[in-house]
Amino acid sequence: MFDIGVNLDHSSYLDNLQQFREDYQHEGVQGIICIASNMQEANLLSDLCTPYPDMHYTLGCHPHHASSWDVQDSDKLIQAFAADPKAVAVGEMGLDFNRNYSTPDEQIRAFEAQLIVAEKAQKPVYLHERDAFAELTQRLAQASLPKGGVIHCFTGNKDQLKSYLDLGLSVGITGWLLDERRNQELVEALAYLPLDRLLLETDAPYLLPRNIRPRPKRNHPKFLPYIAQAVAEVKGIALEEVIAQANDNTRQLFFSA
Repeated sequence: MFDIGVNLDHSSYLDNLQQFREDYQHEGVQGIICIASNMQEANLLSDLCTPYPDMHYTLGCHPHHASSWDVQDSDKLIQAFAADPKAVAVGEMGLDFNRNYSTPDEQIRAFEAQLIVAEKAQKPVYLHERDAFAELTQRLAQASLPKGGVIHCFTGNKDQLKSYLDLGLSVGITGWLLDERRNQELVEALAYLPLDRLLLETDAPYLLPRNIRPRPKRNHPKFLPYIAQAVAEVKGIALEEVIAQANDNTRQLFFSA
């Protein structure tokens, strides 16, 4: 299995990175993609991931940090992608009109700039969306995405899912699927998700699957099998089929030439 969504900058991981890797490898997770939220974090991830062949990362600016976006950041990102094959996607980028830590205008400016980066660098986009579905999909429909992308941590309904599929995107499924308090729309939408668009992610240390006992303090890539199992059960197929297809999708999106 491959976890496409890990927030590595957590002390519980960084205090013993080698143990962190051994823990997820022991549970059959062969690699992870670590998520950058701004240029400073991207630089940190570059340093952390370089020694380990199973760890890759994204490069980009999360909408919460869009106010820090500088016109020179586009060139910096393009140069960084060219210099390091471990940088596999542009993001975490997108729009978040729920909290508005950066204004909508600032978010749109950074988002549009990163869409151009993705086209020039020939990298997939790694997308975040909250309370901004219409705006995000409208702008994506006008963009050129030669390498496609993924809607990270999808929690929406079947109509939103179909819109993302029509845009050619893959879909990241997290432990939200195992949260019976709020997963009803996602469970319904999952029936419409073709297996060749499925990606698996923990979003660790967040979104801990609620069926783990005893309950840990935080999520971890080693818990990815719980998500794969939940997908298999909802779709009524074998776990092995889910894992094999998600692995192939991950390779095609992030690691193919």
